[in-house]
Amino acid sequence: MGEALLEVRNLAKSFGALRATDGVDLEVHEGETLAIIGPNGAGKTTLISQLAGNLRSDAGRVRFAGEDVTALSAPRRARKGFARSFQITSVFPEFSTLENVALAVQAHAGHSLRFWRPAMSDPALIEPARQVLKEVGLETRAGVIAANLSHGEHRQLEVAMALATQPRLLLLDEPMAGMGIEESERMIALLASLKGRLTIILVEHDMDAVFRLADRISVLVYGRIIATDSPDKIKLNAEVRKAYLGEEA
Repeated sequence: MGEALLEVRNLAKSFGALRATDGVDLEVHEGETLAIIGPNGAGKTTLISQLAGNLRSDAGRVRFAGEDVTALSAPRRARKGFARSFQITSVFPEFSTLENVALAVQAHAGHSLRFWRPAMSDPALIEPARQVLKEVGLETRAGVIAANLSHGEHRQLEVAMALATQPRLLLLDEPMAGMGIEESERMIALLASLKGRLTIILVEHDMDAVFRLADRISVLVYGRIIATDSPDKIKLNAEVRKAYLGEEA
């Protein structure tokens, strides 16, 4: 498949005596969707935090697009092309859907946020924001205050804000969490539309979504990757079935 866009070697993080990640190795190629699954407490969110740069690793290396980014902070990794969704703290509930995405466009451009309100009349911010909202299916909700969005729409907004930063790598931590069937289907359709255009790492408990979206699946158990393979082969892997999917799978 050629050189990996993201290459992770021996990544580790401990919290006291608990080894949340324990020598994790991963490779993700340009345009690939890699799903990471595992039981509760397996270390999935810790791993995503390490990849995003929100959590400093105790050991290991992270290379992105051929560059060692291990020592880079989350903002510096974002400038390299990382985007993490669903734990974004920059969603302003009192701002409209459009304003939130325009803010992400402005932040990506490196502009000061002190002139945020006057900047809302800037077509260089508004037009890209409208395009992103159309892409995620929120164009008719542009004027709605974020606090008034449904749970599913809020998740769509978070994806829109991540896309507004023009990432190369999208890190998604349980995007379907708390969604009903219809909302989940909309999110699956949205993520499917991004396949091939972006490189995606997807942490998700919804196995239907995982098997529909992933090109490959890595299984994390007690901080270690026990298998990485195609969805069909992961389904048949006896160790995976025992550790996570259940014998009845």
